[in-house]
Amino acid sequence: MFARLMPREGKYFDLFNAHAELIAQGGKALSNMIAALVDHPEQAPRFAEEIDNLERKADAITHDTLSQLHTAFITPFDRDEIHQLINGMDDILDIMQDVAESMSLYDINRVPSDAKAMAIVTENCCVCVQSVIKLLNSMDNAPAILKLCHEIDGLESEADRSLRSAMSKIFREEPDVREVIKLKEIYELLESVTDRCKDVAGTIEAIVLENS
Repeated sequence: MFARLMPREGKYFDLFNAHAELIAQGGKALSNMIAALVDHPEQAPRFAEEIDNLERKADAITHDTLSQLHTAFITPFDRDEIHQLINGMDDILDIMQDVAESMSLYDINRVPSDAKAMAIVTENCCVCVQSVIKLLNSMDNAPAILKLCHEIDGLESEADRSLRSAMSKIFREEPDVREVIKLKEIYELLESVTDRCKDVAGTIEAIVLENS
């Protein structure tokens, strides 16, 4: 009964939601960037810049959360779990930024359509992260939270399958070894975004199971 009444000191949930909003925006920007690289390469740089800006904003929120954690007497749940959650969320945007930077570093101006499909899965995963974070302020939402965590796990598995399929295709069809190496890196980074989303879902599941 009492575990359902989360302490309200500080603005942890506001910070979590603000960060999760940036994750969802980052997922959309990443999907748009990959789509541009498939259909309209000249538009891709502006989405890469958007991801970079979102990542910087997320870093600031992470810093504010950790600063509050070190000064607040009461926390809504275990301090280590708060630390793990906000850093895990920050990792999601860090990997998105890695994708954008790798595109520039490797001078990738176009990607196969398989990357577009993977990016859509990534975007959906980020939206699920935002949705589950919105519910975290009340353990009365535990069933819905756990359902969304399961959806994130399913999307991560879908990204794994898409990665294997895309890798198989480029090894069969791309004659330029350098392009194979570049695309392999991009595909793996895209899949890593969903891995980080799954890590966040795992942290949230643990929080729910301990507090509901």
